[in-house]
Amino acid sequence: MADRYSTFADLAAASQAGVDYRIRCEDRGSRVVILAPHGGSIEPETAMIAQAIAGETLSFYAFEALNPGAHGDFHITSHLFDEPQALALVGRAETAVALHGRKDDGTDTVWLGGRDEALGDAIGAALGAAGFDAARDTRLPGVHKTNICNRTRSGRGVQLELPMTLRRRLARDAEDLGAFCQAIRSALPG
Repeated sequence: MADRYSTFADLAAASQAGVDYRIRCEDRGSRVVILAPHGGSIEPETAMIAQAIAGETLSFYAFEALNPGAHGDFHITSHLFDEPQALALVGRAETAVALHGRKDDGTDTVWLGGRDEALGDAIGAALGAAGFDAARDTRLPGVHKTNICNRTRSGRGVQLELPMTLRRRLARDAEDLGAFCQAIRSALPG
């Protein structure tokens, strides 16, 4: 389904903050930002997982649709995502890790994308060591320079695409969620 809006200004003009969507933004001054630009009902569980990865020390951002609806109702494609708080937070960071949801394909493989291939590979290796499957993403590579994960000071970030089955498992299994978050955090720069 095509996105209804191509800019945040258009979305905000047609919607009401706190009713239709919410933005959570916590600048903790970290070198890395963990974000979920398609949280809430857009790509369920991504904001919860991103917040768990960020914990109390990493900067965190989530845009969340608050009402059920079609995927495209509040989805702004990642290379067009221009919500001002997200741009400011990500722009101050050295790198970013963006959590996204993807359709199930019969596997629980995390697709790794973004322009920071070294960090993506490190995250993939850490996830693998923790018992999670990860592979380089060729369908949704997240390499556009204006993709929200790449709008950092370095011009690079990582995009993680998680299938629904994995997101649901992490949402209901605290032990798996903890292992997943620890794996990703262990690969992040200090």
